[in-house]
Amino acid sequence: MTPTKNSKDIFQIYQTGELTVVGFGNREILDQIDLSLCRSEIVDLVEKHQAKTLAFDLSGVKLIPSGMLGLLASLRKMNIQIHLYNPSQDVIEVLQITRLADVMPIHFIDVNASEAGGPSAGEIAGEPVVPVESGPGPA
Repeated sequence: MTPTKNSKDIFQIYQTGELTVVGFGNREILDQIDLSLCRSEIVDLVEKHQAKTLAFDLSGVKLIPSGMLGLLASLRKMNIQIHLYNPSQDVIEVLQITRLADVMPIHFIDVNASEAGGPSAGEIAGEPVVPVESGPGPA
């Protein structure tokens, strides 16, 4: 499946529906993303496709700005399950410190096996693959 580029090139959409899968095109740092536009596009996707679960492919992402963490948390408040795939170790540490790793499952899959470079719908819809244990937050 070839991902379709969002018209604003904010993210790539791999699948839509109750399970909607998006990625950031292997960008290392997400600081160039207009968060209000990103939020608007994601909310539109969720409403249009009646998504209940959003899976974010974080392959290649090394740094997530605090505003993106806030966006992820706010999506949870909309009763949308958030799953994170292939975060870097640095991103995992931030998720653990903020305790977002406690409420957003983290998974690892081999995206190189997928033709599109992102997780396939079957990989994401299937059983969680190698979930990360969330450690206690900072003392």
